[in-house]
Amino acid sequence: MAYRLLALDIDGTLLKSNHRLTKETKEAIEFVKDKGVYVTLATGRSHLSAKKIAKSLKLSSAYFITHDGAFLASDVTTPVFERRMDAETVYQIVDILENYHCHFRLFHEKYAIANKTKQKKQLISRVNLQLNDPLFYPTHYVESPSHRLIDQPLSVLNIRVEFWNKREREDAMEELHDTVNGVKFLLSSEGELHITHDNASKAVALQSLANRLKISPKETVFIGSDERDQEAIAQAGLGVAMGQAPNSVKSVADWITRSNDQSGVAYMVKEVFRKQLRVEVEN
Repeated sequence: MAYRLLALDIDGTLLKSNHRLTKETKEAIEFVKDKGVYVTLATGRSHLSAKKIAKSLKLSSAYFITHDGAFLASDVTTPVFERRMDAETVYQIVDILENYHCHFRLFHEKYAIANKTKQKKQLISRVNLQLNDPLFYPTHYVESPSHRLIDQPLSVLNIRVEFWNKREREDAMEELHDTVNGVKFLLSSEGELHITHDNASKAVALQSLANRLKISPKETVFIGSDERDQEAIAQAGLGVAMGQAPNSVKSVADWITRSNDQSGVAYMVKEVFRKQLRVEVEN
């Protein structure tokens, strides 16, 4: 089988645990590009943050799947696919979250809005490091996001929430499930709650991109590392799980590579694409 589309998650897949992109991984991506394969990124990050990683990989002209599959675009101003939560739903979610001890961010394609919190935890630093680049994707911290949304309604692509304790997280999720319609909730292995439009996923966005490029599902490869990647891994012609991925993700994969700290992407690319002849893809 000749594969024509390679989609890659960023955090936990392309990047090592220290958020570095290795020379070996860069060389592997260049190798597969030379085969004519269309390479894209599929991430929970914003489009602008993904573009920064893409620049390091010389993928600047590609379409990217961002915001956990809610946004597909080559340029942030002209999306070809998007699944947004409407302003009324966003307000409803925020109004509930403000009754719990948590830190949340509302992700628009050009900026984020977050609640101010006095809580000092490494988890906030981690979220800042992964998702925020103040030069390209600013975060606006406000005392009461719900009040701001009354005055300035906002439709967003995804929401991320970190809770201070498990009991509050369970109570908040129960209330959200019972109250809010048209969205889905996914709890990551780190305990972070991800909220998106009910029809947003990396799998759906990947299929949209493949259709646009006239590529069949069996000609696609998807490499991911956590629960948000599970559906796309199962759907792809070759679904690949990183070595450190949860067992639930590995169980749907066709191929399990090494971990992100062991250059798992580079290893997989060399093994799978080594003998493949050059292919052609319509852009």
